[in-house]
Amino acid sequence: MTGVRVRAAEPAEYPAVARLTIAAYEADGQLKGGNGYETVLADVATRAATAEVLVAVDEADDVLLGTVTFLLPGTPFAEVCGPGEAEFRMLAVDPAAQGRGVGVALVDACVTRARELGSSAVVICVRAGMAAPAQRLYRRLGFVRLPERDWSPLPDVDLLALRLPLTPRT
Repeated sequence: MTGVRVRAAEPAEYPAVARLTIAAYEADGQLKGGNGYETVLADVATRAATAEVLVAVDEADDVLLGTVTFLLPGTPFAEVCGPGEAEFRMLAVDPAAQGRGVGVALVDACVTRARELGSSAVVICVRAGMAAPAQRLYRRLGFVRLPERDWSPLPDVDLLALRLPLTPRT
């Protein structure tokens, strides 16, 4: 993606990653109802201890544009990935950077990482009825619905599972 580079988040960036993630979720209407999820989103250090927190930055000035958490089955933040699969969560793009391909760059980085680790697929959850642009993006990238893995962590929070099968590179 021209102008956007994805790399591992540095500990000094965690507060900025937290602010960006919360701002993106608020802008998308995903923090309504006061369920406390913003506390989870803000705790980047805890996520980074057991998962890979990636950031997308502007290549010209290293300004933070977005973030995602990449993880494997059996780790504390894994929700729907099974054996041999990878998962990503908490994908967030600064509202001011939307339309620049930041989301695609972050998804591509997760898919690349999953392939490097030999994963057979990448799975994610999206909130039902919310984030329609994100759902369209995932479908365009080849993710398909897995209704049998849909779940609800809280009342009135329904998550839809999506999966991208990975073909081995030859």
